[in-house]
Amino acid sequence: MTNNGDMSGDPQPEKQVSRYVVRYGSMRSLGIFHTRGKREDYRRGMSVIARTNRGLETGMVLCEASDDALSHLDEPPTGQILREMTDDDLNEYTWLQSGRDEKLKTCQEHIDKFKLDMKLVDLEHLFGGERIVVYYLAEQRIDFRELVKSLAGEFQTRIEMRQIGVRDEARLLADYGDCGKPVCCNTHLTSMPPVSMKMAKIQKATLDPTKISGRCGRLKCCLRYEYDTYEQMQKELPRVGARVVTNMGQGKVLGHEILAQQVLVETEDNRRVLIDVSEVLSVIRK
Repeated sequence: MTNNGDMSGDPQPEKQVSRYVVRYGSMRSLGIFHTRGKREDYRRGMSVIARTNRGLETGMVLCEASDDALSHLDEPPTGQILREMTDDDLNEYTWLQSGRDEKLKTCQEHIDKFKLDMKLVDLEHLFGGERIVVYYLAEQRIDFRELVKSLAGEFQTRIEMRQIGVRDEARLLADYGDCGKPVCCNTHLTSMPPVSMKMAKIQKATLDPTKISGRCGRLKCCLRYEYDTYEQMQKELPRVGARVVTNMGQGKVLGHEILAQQVLVETEDNRRVLIDVSEVLSVIRK
């Protein structure tokens, strides 16, 4: 009996699809992007054209979507890498960006025409040209239906209005922080972590708002980075106000040097000494 098919009996190998972490859009979102049904290799830093849930966009490959990389992302959006950016793609992208200032001016004129209480922050013309995303700040809900119709007629494309917060505004517009490095929200942060004054106090940072506030006017995101470490190390120290026994006798804990693992103790003869936590023999009263 003749069979025109594969006579080997071995299963055919499945097509392997590559997956990568890609940064895209003005908001520098991170997503997991797969290739087009076959194994394709993209290098870190490579500019690509990708299809997202918004349309065609430019993006940058960061790394392969390994299990370790995925563990750092919380429900990331997905999409497809279509190709490496070509010279023609770059020319089209440059052309779209060259008209950004004029589009912003036109958009502001339309906002003023409808007397809307909103602050225009930025706009993003997607690579494929099928959508313009307008980013704005507003204290209250805005009825922008007439504005959208007017802008759609002006630009002859779909208009998406996106309300953002001041941290997102910094992500769009800020460049460098007080540390001299690019702002975190516009580089490596995938989400905006909650930051509180407690985090500044435990690290003994100055409480001057002008010194601990970022470009957005809110507390700096970097105050969050080492907070968990400080909090864990503080648990190893006797609490402020505790009565302790040391080699010098009894004393009262007045303060902490958390990273040095030292405590400031007031002795019974009213001396204040800074000692290592290992010199605390016992805690009498917490």
